[in-house]
Amino acid sequence: MSAPARLSGEDAALTPLDQAKQTLIAAGRVLAAHGQGDMTRGHISVRVPGDPSLFLMKPHGFGFDEMTMDNIVTCDLEGRKVAGHAGRHSEVFIHSEIYRARPDVESVLHAHPAQVVAFTATGRKLRPISQPGAVFAEGVPVYTGSIDLVRTPEMGADVAAALGPCKAVLMRHHGMAIASRSVQETVVLALMLDEACTIQLLAEAGGAQLCEEFPADDVMKLHDKLNRPAQFGINFDYLHRCALRRGAT
Repeated sequence: MSAPARLSGEDAALTPLDQAKQTLIAAGRVLAAHGQGDMTRGHISVRVPGDPSLFLMKPHGFGFDEMTMDNIVTCDLEGRKVAGHAGRHSEVFIHSEIYRARPDVESVLHAHPAQVVAFTATGRKLRPISQPGAVFAEGVPVYTGSIDLVRTPEMGADVAAALGPCKAVLMRHHGMAIASRSVQETVVLALMLDEACTIQLLAEAGGAQLCEEFPADDVMKLHDKLNRPAQFGINFDYLHRCALRRGAT
C-alpha cells in the first residue's frame, strides 16, 4: 500500500516527481469530498516537473479519492500512456491538447458537477453576481461542439480552442474544464466555478429581476485579489485538511 498523500513540498526528502504525485492525490481527496467525481468519470492532471512534454493523470476506472503513488499514469502530448500500470483515461485528449496549446498551463481538470451541467443548459453567460463569479470576470467561454465524450485529439483540440487564453471553459450539456498554473489553483477554481454557477441558478430561479451589477472596475479589483496564487494555496491546504478530517471519522 502506498504512503499517505502529503501536500507538495511538505516532505523535502521526496523527489519533485513524487511531490507532484502526492499533490495530485491530495487534490483527488478534495475533489471527491466536494462531489466533483461523477463516480470515476472526473479526471485531473499535472505536468511532470522538469518535462513539460509529459503529464501525470488520474487513471481510468478509479475515483478521485482512489489515486495512489502506484496507479497514477504518465502521458505525453499525443495522449499516449508512457508510464504506469493502470489504464489511461479515454478523455486524455482534453488534457494533452490543452497542454499543447497552452505552455503556461501546469494543471488541467475535467469534471461534471450537476449545477455546472445545469447552468450550461441555460445558454446564459456567467455573471459576476457573487465573489466566486468575480473570480471568472474575464469571461468563461463555452464549448458547443458535442455532448459526447472527448475521445479524439481533434475533439480535444476543439475544447482547447474554445478555452483560448481563459482559465475555464464550460462544455454545454457536459461539464467543465479548468486550466491553471498549479494543481492547487485548478482545484480551487473548480469548486468556485461550481459555486458561481449554483449561485446564479438560484438567483435567477427567484423570478425577480436581478440587481444591477457592480461597476466593472470594482469587479476586476476583486477578481485580481481572489486570483492571487497565495490565496489558492491557502484555500487548497484548508480543503485538504478538511478532507483528511472527514476521512478519519
